[in-house]
Amino acid sequence: MALPPPKKTRPKSTTKVGSKPRAGGKSKKPEMASDTKTLTQIVIGLGSVALLIFGGVGAYTYLNQPEKPKHTLTAALGSDPASKATAQSGSSSTTNASVSTSQAAFDAYEGQRSTFNAARSFEPGEVIIAAPPAGFEDKIRSSGFRVLEHINLGQLKLAVVRVSTPSGMNVPDAIKKLSVLLPGVTIDANHQFEGSAAKTSPGMAGSNPRAMAGWENLSASCGTGLILGQIDSGVDLTHPALVGQKIKYQAFTKAGRKPGPPDHGTAVAAMLIGKAEWGGLLPGAQLYAANMFEINEKGKKIGSAVGLMKAINWLAMHKVDAINLSIAGNDNRVVRKAFSLAKRANLMLVAAVGNWGRADKPAYPAAYEHVVAVTATKGPELIYSHANQGKYVDFAAPGVGIYTALAGGGGKPQSGTSFATPYITAMAAILSHAGKTPTANDLRRALSAATRDLGKPGKDTVFGYGMVKARPACK
Repeated sequence: MALPPPKKTRPKSTTKVGSKPRAGGKSKKPEMASDTKTLTQIVIGLGSVALLIFGGVGAYTYLNQPEKPKHTLTAALGSDPASKATAQSGSSSTTNASVSTSQAAFDAYEGQRSTFNAARSFEPGEVIIAAPPAGFEDKIRSSGFRVLEHINLGQLKLAVVRVSTPSGMNVPDAIKKLSVLLPGVTIDANHQFEGSAAKTSPGMAGSNPRAMAGWENLSASCGTGLILGQIDSGVDLTHPALVGQKIKYQAFTKAGRKPGPPDHGTAVAAMLIGKAEWGGLLPGAQLYAANMFEINEKGKKIGSAVGLMKAINWLAMHKVDAINLSIAGNDNRVVRKAFSLAKRANLMLVAAVGNWGRADKPAYPAAYEHVVAVTATKGPELIYSHANQGKYVDFAAPGVGIYTALAGGGGKPQSGTSFATPYITAMAAILSHAGKTPTANDLRRALSAATRDLGKPGKDTVFGYGMVKARPACK
């Protein structure tokens, strides 16, 4: 039987979880006057974001998130009326035991750090070429290269070819050889990517995504009129959180391979537009979900640079308001070119900073200039211990112990920068749809006026501008 979605309980007393100091030193708690000033600034700066809803006008405005206690993780509650009443009253008389607030219990949510080696993860025996010159096939054929696929990214106005390497030649050497044969042409490996989620301990309850960020009072139709994009793994369209929701799904796989499973993608999709009782942030929005993952000949789930670019092109075709990229991989010259062209197509891109726990190796696409990068926090002040760090980090959002939907039904708590990213994607879609933020820099300026600074004063390499306190008000 599928597990019911959780409801956040209101504890009789609040407990600070753990004594570990957050990165960058002791936090500063803003006073109410400061909050009011921030609210005034952002309302004046952004105004109301009007959306057409069923022939009427619904205003999406940005408000300061009310100061929440350093909440403890709560047990999952049933979705029946009795359970809902219990949650609202704050009663602890439920059939589910409360989760321990000890540091050890909270740390269990952080899971395992990713060991993905982005630089060395690429499709063997092939390379990709962007905008190849006329007659290039004749130039490379004599050296043993053969074109495997012509890819027309019409929305991005970019042609890409996938080319097999000569027998006995490895990919790095093939790139060097082609760079001599085709000087000045953009060439790279077909790099692989991973989802930015960590393996967490089983048997623990987490917090509903809405409750985790103080969005629990938003209407069940919040997001109506918005179009979101997602590039991830597969999505289980039969999950109770997604049945009846507005989703268009497309898989982008290599010929002869099966699409990747609906695991990570189901969790992210449910966070973005799942039903309100499952914590969906914008349940009224439409979602175009692109699966860039596939199962290779060794039975391993991989996401490729080619699949990523095909997905971007598909979403550009459908004029989405913002794209959620809860994925991480290596910098790729061809993908970089495609993302630069995506900016020209006015795509708003939001990506996870990755879970490698590194400050010396940025994750992509989050580190590209035209992509807004999101890190994860544990509670309201601590950084998620496995989150990457670097100058490219823009904003922080909750990402530890998020109760997410599981393919096949039910759900479980998960952690990772993957699950922080949808919060910023939701706000990006609202502002982008209203024409307030045509570029990533515009979005950075808008949201930085509604953040609580964490870590070192100002933008830093751990939290970026800080924890975003803004939330949509859907009427």
